[in-house]
Amino acid sequence: MTTDRILPGVALMLAFCMLAPLLDVSSKLAAATIPVGQITAARFLVQGALMLPVALMMRLAWAVPPKMAGLILLRAIFLILSTYCFVAAIRVMPIADTLAITFVEPFILLLLGRLLFGDEVGPRRIAASLVGFGGALLVIQPSLAVFGEVALYPLGTAFFFAFYMLITRFISTGVHPVTMQMHTSIAGTLICIPGMVLLNGSAIPSLDPVMPQGIAWLWLFGVGFWAAVSHICMTYALKFAPSATLAPLHYVEIVAAVALGYAVFGDFPNAKTWAGIAVIVASGLYIIHRERIVARSRRATAATAEPLH
Repeated sequence: MTTDRILPGVALMLAFCMLAPLLDVSSKLAAATIPVGQITAARFLVQGALMLPVALMMRLAWAVPPKMAGLILLRAIFLILSTYCFVAAIRVMPIADTLAITFVEPFILLLLGRLLFGDEVGPRRIAASLVGFGGALLVIQPSLAVFGEVALYPLGTAFFFAFYMLITRFISTGVHPVTMQMHTSIAGTLICIPGMVLLNGSAIPSLDPVMPQGIAWLWLFGVGFWAAVSHICMTYALKFAPSATLAPLHYVEIVAAVALGYAVFGDFPNAKTWAGIAVIVASGLYIIHRERIVARSRRATAATAEPLH
């Protein structure tokens, strides 16, 4: 793959890292007056409305293979749960702290890949995963003291998002990324909206919907808008550059989250949180490094195994 093709991928991945925290900011601003469940529903409703014309302009096929339809529904359910946990956390926690904890997702994904797909995972990557979880504990421990059990919600986000990524890995071989995103948004909307209707008047604070007032409409729109735009950037980044090249850039998102969290809410990580972030990032980068070594080794083995003609 040439540098001319990789550079657009790098630029798009950096754009994702800059834009994705705006989704978090919109969610936190909305959460001041809007229940968490309603914000989650808004993400899918707005994102679906925005993805629909994109799919039409690209003239993509609407139909998906029948065996994929159930997986897309399951993908939407895991994304709903992941989003709900994350919004519930940032409602009270700083964005950077919450995001740092969710960055244990690659470690969970690594272990799930080993358990569910038999992926080869060496002792070094397992050790790095355990160290990464230790870094997350550095962030969680003081947050538990201040915010209570809500500090564990980001772990729920990481866990559910890991399953979301595993399903995406399977579906991506047979469904276009934009079609996949559109159908996931539609499925999420069809799940969330009836849920809101049923829970209206339930007096459950996080799920009983309210009528947004004033600028809250803008924050709700922002949740879906920034979700759609950022994920389109990431989807197309992967078309230009391999995931091994882009993965280390994902940690730039933490820098953007810290900057926006400080600028909008005055939140700035303390020393223990910074230490946890450093451990998580270092562990993640080491795992990416090991993944590259293993991939190169497999390619070399495959090349030597090819018969001579």
